[in-house]
Amino acid sequence: MNDQSGEAGGGEPVVIKKYANRRLYNTSTSSYVTLESLSDMVRAGTDFTVEDAKTGEDITRSVLTQIIFEQESRGQSLLPVQFLRRLIRFYGDSMQGFLPPYLEMSMESFTKGQEQMREQMARSFGGKTPMAAFEEQAQRNMQLFQQALSMWNPLAAGAMPGMPKAAPAAEGDSAKDEQLAELRRQMEAMQKQLDRMAKE
Repeated sequence: MNDQSGEAGGGEPVVIKKYANRRLYNTSTSSYVTLESLSDMVRAGTDFTVEDAKTGEDITRSVLTQIIFEQESRGQSLLPVQFLRRLIRFYGDSMQGFLPPYLEMSMESFTKGQEQMREQMARSFGGKTPMAAFEEQAQRNMQLFQQALSMWNPLAAGAMPGMPKAAPAAEGDSAKDEQLAELRRQMEAMQKQLDRMAKE
């Protein structure tokens, strides 16, 4: 089990009693729990041991294995088939004793690397989740795309802030020239914005 303290006083692991009817009883909260509850406790870092209510035998390992089996049977496959095959081959092998500490060390190293990766991603995306940052970027891209479309449609009055409305034909060529000049300015502004986004 991990080194994190449980809910019981003095940092002792929470004791879960398993009865003959397969019911699990949390002695800390004086309530019956399920395998899903124990799974949540593991994710929360709550240390616990599971004892056979009749014999007092520590059956934590078998219960944790059962939790993994339940997760795998729900389609949340985490363990590759080849890994499981190799793991089975180690039972009874002369190297069996070396595998548990190696797996524990590997998982500890992976967990530390995962935490560092999350911190780096949080810094890279300004405290936002990667998905939120990508969605925000996609929204900005869509806005730019819509602005570009509106620029190529001078008849769409008010399609873009500051964009002039289509001038009546009676105003002559000077109005058309003014509209073209405004379109060029808008295009230049959009290009600068795209350049800034590319640098980001």
